[in-house]
Amino acid sequence: MDDIKQFRQWDSKTPGHPENFITDGIEVTTGPLGMGFCNAVGLAMVEKHLAGRFNKPDCEIVDHHTYCIMGDGCNMEGMSGEAASLAGHWELGKLIVFYDDNHISIDGHTDISFTEDVVARYAAYGWHTQHVKNGNTDVDGIRAAVNAAKADPRPSFIKVTTLIGYGSPNKADSHDVHGAPLGKDETKATRENLKWKYGEFEVPEAVKAYMDCSAKGADAEKAWNAKWATYKAKYPADAKELESIMTGKLPADWAKCLPTFTPADKGVATRIHSQTMLNALGGAIPGFMGGSADLAPSNMTLMKQFGDFQKDTPAERNVRFGVREHGMGSIANGMKLHSPGIVPYCATFFIFSDYMRCAMRIAALSQAGTIFVMTHDSIGVGEDGPTHQPIEHIASFRAMPGMDICRPADGNETAGCYKQAVENSMKGAPTTLALSRQVVPNLPGTSMEGAMKGAYVVQGVAGGSACDVILIGTGTELELACKAGAELEAKGKKVRVVSMPCWESFERQSASYRESVLPAAMRAKTVSIEAASTFGWAKYAAKSIGHDDFGASAPAPILYKEFGITVEHMVKAAMSLM
Repeated sequence: MDDIKQFRQWDSKTPGHPENFITDGIEVTTGPLGMGFCNAVGLAMVEKHLAGRFNKPDCEIVDHHTYCIMGDGCNMEGMSGEAASLAGHWELGKLIVFYDDNHISIDGHTDISFTEDVVARYAAYGWHTQHVKNGNTDVDGIRAAVNAAKADPRPSFIKVTTLIGYGSPNKADSHDVHGAPLGKDETKATRENLKWKYGEFEVPEAVKAYMDCSAKGADAEKAWNAKWATYKAKYPADAKELESIMTGKLPADWAKCLPTFTPADKGVATRIHSQTMLNALGGAIPGFMGGSADLAPSNMTLMKQFGDFQKDTPAERNVRFGVREHGMGSIANGMKLHSPGIVPYCATFFIFSDYMRCAMRIAALSQAGTIFVMTHDSIGVGEDGPTHQPIEHIASFRAMPGMDICRPADGNETAGCYKQAVENSMKGAPTTLALSRQVVPNLPGTSMEGAMKGAYVVQGVAGGSACDVILIGTGTELELACKAGAELEAKGKKVRVVSMPCWESFERQSASYRESVLPAAMRAKTVSIEAASTFGWAKYAAKSIGHDDFGASAPAPILYKEFGITVEHMVKAAMSLM
């Protein structure tokens, strides 16, 4: 037991920045923290609170707590407050946040930049708050705080005061240990200071035995399996839905809910088609849920068959995020990473994606299959002015690794893009949908299947056949490309009109398919049109019609004419290539 006691003291002082932290059945990611903090908290948690995953990796226990670890920088940034405020409003009692208060940032001591009473802030959010004053060695104090947090129905915030680099004789309480290794000499000095007699990466056998949680994990799994069997027998329909959410196995015929359209169907904005798809998918997929950042009536994101998700109505699926774009994206990512069968969507105006870009990038980086619904996608916003007219946004998300950016042209393409987005979600890939405010017709030649290929022929010369010129359109501008194609055909030209709602999906198609639609030899005779920045289109087209400056305040038709995003301009550009 002497080795165990020494390990408990040593482990709370050891250098390191753990990347992952295991909870009561969930693994969550942490950021770089003060040396020693994760080890002290981790030791307290592993000894008494964690089970399930320590038994075997495929054990999923639903009734668990989730733990989050943050440092001084997280609270300085302030963006954590968006989600924390909402968590308090919802009374998410299964959430426990640890705050490592070590008073050190890269610049040095935080007293020069940050003196806020963080505990008071979280109390104001409606959280249960505590303070463990000795986070370096007080493992029992941390354990007691966790027990108290679990007993409270509110989300819990535990401030743990630590000394960064505790145990290092020369670098403790300094920024020198914030983002750099101790170095050989200081590591040796630290080991001597802590009287740790074992070699590098060596853990005494007695400690391994003491920390073995497999028996506890097996008992927890057995108890959960028994509870789950009872529940399934008593509530078979509900159990089937919950099993879909836990496993990520969607109903076999879920995609049949998506409608198809013909040119005879009334034209509407693609944001309206989006609402149709959301309502259809909500009825077909048990874990489909989401909402908007205070723009649901404009984003058209309410699912009419469900009420609002609130603390007293947790079974409902419309989420009211409030004006919290970054928090909204982060929460949606967390929902997806929490359970494979949750298919989360979140929505705002496309221009406001700037406020949640970090969360969208993290979705791509972390392989979280969140669906980002972005409406008001171009200068077509018109009278809202240049502050609300996205220009560079489509190009910037096309440049983001791991993110599909889809810009559908009508009802069929919106259905196809949503089918693609759901399938992406189940594979751990996020999707951004760029949707229009202005009305578009349902065009002949469009299809759900074609849209899912990323680019396909909608009018004129079929793929693989010779033509004089290729016209590419996306979203609201596909109609302009089709009209330009018709005018060129009237002039005796062989024209292929291609819809290209998703570059990323097109690039995943076979080389032979890509060559049949957009032959490399025809790039010099290809014109693209899109009401956004032309950046990137040189990969596919010799001439690109778009807008590379900010927009202006005027009705959409006037802006399109003023900026040259017209049928006339496209015909002229195509004729210049022949």
